Amino acid sequence: MAKSKSTRIASAVVALMLVAAVAHAGWELSHENRVKFSRTVALPGVVLPAGTYSFAVASEVAHNLVVVRSADHRKLFYTGFTNSVLRPRNMPSAMPIAFGEAAANEVPPIAAWYEIDGTAGHEFIYR
Repeated sequence: MAKSKSTRIASAVVALMLVAAVAHAGWELSHENRVKFSRTVALPGVVLPAGTYSFAVASEVAHNLVVVRSADHRKLFYTGFTNSVLRPRNMPSAMPIAFGEAAANEVPPIAAWYEIDGTAGHEFIYR
């Protein structure tokens, strides 16, 4: 009985290690874009000062989870779920950001991030 339990635990540990290795390999192939803003912009719950940021899909498993970090990945600014959207037909494939509407004196919100040269995007959820 104990041998069977040990075998199951060992199998579970090996399976978990394989999942972690695949997830890490997926992270290496991550969908990441570096985006430079010349002005302050907003994401749900956070304001980003002008600068360069890394926009990435959190993992190959969670395509709707987006992470925004500093360009050097040292600071995390945003992690949140998004809605999948298609890139508008008239939007150039090299343009990664679509902005939402804002009053003249307000920080413009980022409505969606589209991976460069990709057809799908990530619409940010504001509540």
